[in-house]
Formats: sequence, C-alpha cells, structure tokens
Amino acid sequence: MNKENSFIVAIAVLAAMCAAFWLLLAAPALTGNEINMPVGVTPQSVTHYELHMIILWICVVIGILVFTAMFTSIILHRKSKGQEPATFSHSTKAEIAWTVIPVLILVAMAVPATKALVVMEDPSGADMTVKITGYQWKWKYEYIDEDIEFVSSLKAESNAARQLNSGIDPTTVDNYLLDVDKPLVLPVGKKVKFLITADDVLHAWWVPDFGWKRDAIPGYINESWTIIEQPGTYRGQCAELCGKDHGFMPVVVVALPEDEYRQWVSEQRGEAIVAAAASEREWTLPELMEKGEQVYASQCATCHQADGRGLPPAFPALAGSAIATGSLKEHLEVVLKGRAGTAMQAFEDTLTPSDIAAAVTYTRNAFGNETGDLVQPATIADATKG
Repeated sequence: MNKENSFIVAIAVLAAMCAAFWLLLAAPALTGNEINMPVGVTPQSVTHYELHMIILWICVVIGILVFTAMFTSIILHRKSKGQEPATFSHSTKAEIAWTVIPVLILVAMAVPATKALVVMEDPSGADMTVKITGYQWKWKYEYIDEDIEFVSSLKAESNAARQLNSGIDPTTVDNYLLDVDKPLVLPVGKKVKFLITADDVLHAWWVPDFGWKRDAIPGYINESWTIIEQPGTYRGQCAELCGKDHGFMPVVVVALPEDEYRQWVSEQRGEAIVAAAASEREWTLPELMEKGEQVYASQCATCHQADGRGLPPAFPALAGSAIATGSLKEHLEVVLKGRAGTAMQAFEDTLTPSDIAAAVTYTRNAFGNETGDLVQPATIADATKG
C-alpha cells in the first residue's frame, strides 16, 4: 500500500472515531436521553461544563491521534507486508517533543481550571446568606438576613413507601426519596452565600444542577455560593455516607422570581407567628395526637418505624418501651438532649415546642402504650430554657 492509501486509511479511522464520539455526546441529547455531564443552572455549573468539554475534547484529539497512528502502523507496517524495523535507538528531537508538548497541554488545561477554582471559592458580594446544618437525616436551613429557619426532612409519602413491609410500590410515589416536606426556597438572580456545617456526623450538601457540593463537618463551617439563573425545582441529596439512613436525606431547592420569593418570605414570617402562638396555648389530647402523628411520621418513623417497632438493636422499639411508658421526665430528656453513643439525636434545636410536645404525647399514647400522659408546649419551652 502506497503513502496515498495510507493517508486515506488514517483519515477513515479518524472520521470513524469522531462519529463515535458524536454519537456518544451529541446524539443522546437529540432524543432527550443525555448521558453527558449536565450543564446546570448556575454560572459555576456552566463554567464547569465548559471546562469539562475543553478537557474532554483535548483527550479525544489525543486519543484519535494515538489510535490513528497505532492502527495505521498495525495495518500498513506489519511484517507480512515486508516492513523492516527501524534500527535507531533514540531520537533527541522526539524525546524533547513528547516532553514539551504534554507540558504545554497540561498548562493549557490548568489555566482555565485554576480560574474556575478561584471563582468557586469566592463568596464575597453575596445578596443573602443561608446557614445549612446537616443532621441524621435531615437539613436545617437558617436565613440569616430574614430570621427564618426550618428543618427539611424526607417527605411523608417517600418515608412511608421505604418502610419495611410497607406494601407501597415506590414507583407510584412521585420523586421517590428525592422529595422533602419543606424545600429550601431561594430567589433567582441573587448571589446566595452558604455556611455549611453539621451537628452530628459528616454530611455533604449536593445539588447537581448547581455544579458543586460541600462537606458538612461538625465543628467546622464550609463556605460556598451560587446564583440560580432559572426558576424551577432542583433536587439533590447528601453525598456523604452519614449512617444507616443516608439514602433518605434528599435536598430540594425551589428557585422563585424575586416577587414570588418575597411573598414566600412573608408567608414564612406569618407561619412563625402562628407557631409561636401554638407554643403558648393549651392543647387538648386529640389535638396533640393528631399533630403528633404527623411529626412522628416525618421525624421519628425513619428510625423507629411507622408502627413503633423499631429496628433493634440499633433503633429500639417505642411500643411498650421503658422510655415511652416510664418516667415522663426521662422521656423528655432523651428527646430534647439525645442520647450519647446512639443514633438518637437532640431535637430541642430542630423542632418547635409544640412539635416536641405533640410527638412525645403521641408516642406515649400510641402503639398500645396508652399512658394517658399529655405534654403541653409550655412544658417543653420551660425544659429547653432550663
């Protein structure tokens, strides 16, 4: 085969490899079955996607050149064609070339990567600040500038479906294990600074469409920021193996236009007033039982199961337990302060007095316990103050 035919073979191999990469990256997008890295909805995610594509295509070009040379040599320069091997031992020019060229390629990749890292680590000039605290297995959000805070947990429908022997088909639950009772709500087009930490073990706050994740470390605060450019609902999850129920700790962010976000803030302030009033009034036993069932489903059933039987020995049963049927003071101490050496966390900083009162009342009168005890929010408020 002459040199002209060799060139044709090399071009054919090059064209075939380009077509294969196009099918891998571009064609799925035409059918809605994209397998490439998502672009995302923040400036950071777009930068990361562009950086990813630059480095990917550099690697593609290198791969095409290497494999083209390799296949051309295999096909055209094999022994059966009468080719004689070269007799040289080394080439100074070639050695310089294959040292300098890779260095230049690495520098070309390092410059945009470094710029992206510098920008990613600069939360200055933020319009608002949100503190995120990870707990087993939920997130607490505090709007520093708005005096709003709440806990976001796995939505009740998903929590019920994932229980052992629930009889619920998970495929019938919308956004199974990726939905929460209270999403983080943020305004579109505003730079939001995040302060991320944890109260118990390592967690990691991650929303793929934002283009980054941050570890939540007890006793340490990590910073990050984002600007969401498109309204919508964006889902993620804890990206750190944080315990037995790690898979049931989703993240949901709802991005709203500025006017809708301000309306949401007003609604949250109104709910805070209602919650404060609820903690001051006297509740009846039926009221506490109804509310307590809801609180238990969202906060307690994750470990103790919906029927109160738990998963011993890691998660003890509440049905007939010494805690739920014994001393009310000890029961409150465990719920408020948690229990060292176990997965039982402290709820005094994550639930309102009315929520805790309802949950304790419910667990002391459900699952066959029937102690008749009734706990008022005022009792919880006094206990937390003490």
